[in-house]
Amino acid sequence: MDRIRKDHWQRQIANLDPEKNFEEISRLVSDYEFPWDIYQALRLALFRTYAVPSIGRLLYDTGGFTGDVQKRHDDTAMILFTIGEKGVDSTDGHAAIRRMNQMHGSYDISNEDMRYVLSAFIVTPNRWIQQYGWRKWTDAEGLASVRYWQRVGKLMGIKDIPATFEEFETLLDDYEAEHFAFDVKSRAVADATLGLFETFYPKFARKSANMVLRALMDDHLREAFGFAKPPAPVVFLSRKALRARARFVALKPARKKPKLIEDYREFRTYSEDVKIDELGTFPPGCPVPHA
Repeated sequence: MDRIRKDHWQRQIANLDPEKNFEEISRLVSDYEFPWDIYQALRLALFRTYAVPSIGRLLYDTGGFTGDVQKRHDDTAMILFTIGEKGVDSTDGHAAIRRMNQMHGSYDISNEDMRYVLSAFIVTPNRWIQQYGWRKWTDAEGLASVRYWQRVGKLMGIKDIPATFEEFETLLDDYEAEHFAFDVKSRAVADATLGLFETFYPKFARKSANMVLRALMDDHLREAFGFAKPPAPVVFLSRKALRARARFVALKPARKKPKLIEDYREFRTYSEDVKIDELGTFPPGCPVPHA
């Protein structure tokens, strides 16, 4: 395929119905238009859920995010990418959701926490793209994202799923305002995850990378973890650098090939195909005491 116009995928998306073709639109957005941005945003979405103590404590007690954090990162990415790349209702997509449900079903997780995590996967990428993307999301792309995650949430058995993006946004903001709080175990999970993120950069840049990552966090997220706010110039330059990257990407031609999970250097655990049923944790039971 020769060089294609920058708006090639946008024109394809414009011809699709987000109510019916939400999976195809979501694939075009994540694999061609904003692969790096979506990947960063989903990692941030998962990271911010640790600031809810009931979630952070559970992740700490299971040991997955403080033990072999690289494997847990890769397992999560493999499951989510499989659903996105193969299709929610494909054989592999259903297998990935079933594996996710088996893990979640081993623990005492409230429907409210599950709904919050679902909202984070919808709202965080939208906000990231609107702030740091090389172009804004269209209404069709935003609606397709909502319909995609609503379908995933339904297959996960989540109840009372919001109907619109605005409702998801309100749910996320209200839940964080009510539940974000410092917890020693949540902080340990956050530290372990930031430690992993640092390894994605050259050794000489890792301390700076940690500061930049904290600079990109919301104030209330940093406060919940007890992280010190980086100096104002670092916050300013970090966000300015992302916007400069967006301007650079806007000048590049459209992608000709999709960026898939194996194309990310941060994905390190598996050197060959792995069965979906082998991903994740296999706990004997919930480690959290409850009635």
